[in-house]
Amino acid sequence: MTDDRTIPNAVPDTATSPSDAGDPADFVARYVPADVLARYEVYSYRNAALILSEAHPEEFSELMETLRRFHLTPEIIKRPGGSESEVPKRFSALLRPFGWHETTIQADLLVKLLWREPNFDSKGKAINVRVSKELTKARFLDGHKVDYVKGRVAFDLEWNSKDQTFDRDLYAMSAFSQCGVIDVGVLLTRSQDLDRVFSELGVKAKYGASTTWMGKLLYRLNAGRNGSCPVLAIGIRSECVQEDDL
Repeated sequence: MTDDRTIPNAVPDTATSPSDAGDPADFVARYVPADVLARYEVYSYRNAALILSEAHPEEFSELMETLRRFHLTPEIIKRPGGSESEVPKRFSALLRPFGWHETTIQADLLVKLLWREPNFDSKGKAINVRVSKELTKARFLDGHKVDYVKGRVAFDLEWNSKDQTFDRDLYAMSAFSQCGVIDVGVLLTRSQDLDRVFSELGVKAKYGASTTWMGKLLYRLNAGRNGSCPVLAIGIRSECVQEDDL
């Protein structure tokens, strides 16, 4: 696998495929259903596909079912300024009934300092006495939010925000993971494959290269910005575009 940061004329800060940090494609296909892979591009980091499907089968099943039922319409894509809210609303309508809730993490940090100081016992013999001190940093983690959390799985959707939003999402998932709150994170965004649809609909300028799409997410995952948190990255492809009555 390659990282297109080494490819001439590549868009800055993008990647077209996982680096060695990602799991092999056949590994992903072993766990993600074929019908989902037919409509989305899916990448796994730190064994996320395995952890999600095997350790959290209920949450995995709900996410896969939601992905199967989710679709976009040409009208939503063309709507001026509307798709940024309409797309998450459509996904929420499918996923929220399963019990996935917007969740914020807050935490205080307890710091312990330990050292030894020289002292003397009753006979005047020099001894080292252990001394300790505790400090509490209130709200050491404060306000890191994930849009959908159930059990030990976190999920976020980024359709057409500024690409720096991915840094916020990955940092939040990493914080949840480090605190032992979640085991795996899932991020859904749009695939570059949708550029063809945007061009056909005459709205490609609306979906710029510096907004949230898979190339911007893979670049960050290849750089390890998810920390130790396993992440499954999913890209919405053109196969998800259809009229509501189909």
